[in-house]
Amino acid sequence: MNIDSYIRDVTDFPKKGIVFKDITPLLKDVEALKYTAKALADFIDDAAIDIVVGMESRGFIFGPMLAEKLNAGFVPVRKPGKLPYNTINESFALEYGSDTLEIHLDAIKEGDKVLIHDDVIATGGTARAVCKLVERLGGEVVQLNFLIELEFLKGREQLKGYDIHSLLKY
Repeated sequence: MNIDSYIRDVTDFPKKGIVFKDITPLLKDVEALKYTAKALADFIDDAAIDIVVGMESRGFIFGPMLAEKLNAGFVPVRKPGKLPYNTINESFALEYGSDTLEIHLDAIKEGDKVLIHDDVIATGGTARAVCKLVERLGGEVVQLNFLIELEFLKGREQLKGYDIHSLLKY
């Protein structure tokens, strides 16, 4: 299946000069959605995963689907003030600003095998921040996987030493 045909470019979003890769047409099509979830899960091979971590907000779409397919739990990573329990946080740079993410203190146990998932890897700042959060809690990042990789932003450079997979590359 050519899932690239389900990705829509939106110019000047969220600000002028950015070409946003909109995945909502893919999410709307049941066959494309199923195909994508399976393809993302297939990146894992035989690795045992205890927890899938998804970043706010589009990481919450495929993250739980992957967790179910991998017989793992799902942990959300959110912007400050959105999680109801005690958290730790990590700040990072984006391709168009900066941000901070939080995770519950009890979300990851020492030695948990973790898959980190998000829809897009751009500069790698978000993914790197989530790796730091997982590792601060004692988890082992087994793999990072993404629906889309914006190769021209060189996000992999911030993630040297990690196993990274992406379904589509632009």
